[in-house]
Amino acid sequence: MPPLISCDEALRLGEVDDRAQIAALVERAWHARTERFGDATDMCSLVNAKSGGCAEDCGFCAQSRYAEADTPMHAMMEPEQILDHARAAEAAGAHRFCMVTQGQGLSRRDFDKVLAGARLVAEQTSLKRCVSIGHISLERAQALKDAGIQRVHHNVETARSYYPEVSTTVRYEGRLRTIDAVRDAGLETCVGGILNLGETREQRVEMAFELAAINPTSVPINLLNPRPGTKFGDRELMDPWEVVKWIAIFRLILPEALFRLCGGRVENLGELQATAVKAGLNGVMMGNFLTTLGNTPAEDRAMFEDLGLNVARQPDNGANPRPDNRTGWLEGETPDVVTATLENELRGLDVHLWDPASQLRFERKRGVPPRPDGAANTGHGRRTREASARLPAR
Repeated sequence: MPPLISCDEALRLGEVDDRAQIAALVERAWHARTERFGDATDMCSLVNAKSGGCAEDCGFCAQSRYAEADTPMHAMMEPEQILDHARAAEAAGAHRFCMVTQGQGLSRRDFDKVLAGARLVAEQTSLKRCVSIGHISLERAQALKDAGIQRVHHNVETARSYYPEVSTTVRYEGRLRTIDAVRDAGLETCVGGILNLGETREQRVEMAFELAAINPTSVPINLLNPRPGTKFGDRELMDPWEVVKWIAIFRLILPEALFRLCGGRVENLGELQATAVKAGLNGVMMGNFLTTLGNTPAEDRAMFEDLGLNVARQPDNGANPRPDNRTGWLEGETPDVVTATLENELRGLDVHLWDPASQLRFERKRGVPPRPDGAANTGHGRRTREASARLPAR
C-alpha cells in the first residue's frame, strides 16, 4: 500500500514541535493502525545467541571490535539453550521469538546450530520464529525456511545518504542483497533502523520512504541508547515527544507494516511509552535486548491492554506469521488476554527472561584498533542501567 502522506508532508510534520499538534498526529496514526490491524498485537522476544567480538565497525554497537566498551561475550549457544530461552519467552506472553547473533555472517557450524534451535522451537513451542544472523545467501535463506523460520530481520540502520557515518565495513548494498535473498526464499522481511544517530530530520524521512520502497512485513524502530566507548557514545537521548512524533510519521508512511519499538525505548521515552504505542505500534520487543535492559513483560502487556489491544496468544502462532490474535480474526472464540492464561496454565512458574545485566559475562576489550573511519569513541565514564545492575548490592 502506498504511503498515506507525501514526502513534503512528512517533512512538514517533522518540523512540528507543538505538543497539541503532535497529539493530533498520534490520533491520526492510531486510526491508521487500528483500521488495518484492529486490536491485534505482535509481541516479540529475543535471545542474544552469540555475543561480542564483532569484526564490523557500526558506530552504535558495543559489540564491535572497534568500540572501547565492556561487552557481553559468549560463543554460539547450543540448540537446547536456545529452546530454554524460547520457552521462557512463551511463558512471558511473547507471540514470536528471534534468535540473534553478532556479526555479518555465521560459520557453517554456528549456522547449523541456528537451524537446530529453530527446529526445536518449532516443535516444542507455539511461538513464531525469526532470526537475525547478518548477511545470508538465498541458499541459507531457504535452509532457514525449511527449518521453520518464518521471518528474517536485517536492518538498513539509517538513510542511505547517512549510512557511511554509521558503518564503513558493512555495505548498504549488501544489506539490500540479503533482504532480497530473504524475500526470494519466500520468507517475511523485518527491516528497520535506529533514530538519533546524528541524522537530520530530512534523512529520517528519507529512511522511511526507503523502507516503504523495500516494503518489509515488519519494521523495528530502535532509539539510540548511547553506549559508552562507541562512536555515538556521547549523544543525548531524544526528547520523548520527538520520538512519539517520528513513530507516527513512520506509521503514516508505512501503513501496512508491522511496527515494533525495540532498543532504547525505556531510556528515551520514559513515561511516554504508552503514548508511543498509540502512535502506531503493533508490538514491542518484550523484556530485554541484546546488551541492554527493557521493561518487564507485565509492564509491556499492560501498555497494550490499557489501550484496548489484545495481547493474547493463539494456538496457531507457529502456523500464521501475521498477527492472528485480532478479535474475530480466526474462527471460534478469541481467548482472554494472556494474563488469564498465565494464571490458569503457568501458576507458580518463575519466568527468567534474557537478562544482559546478570546472565552475561562482560569483558573489557584489550588492544582496540582505531576505527576505520578515523572517528573517536566517546561517552567514556557514562553510567548505564546495565552497569548499575551489575554492581554488588550494598
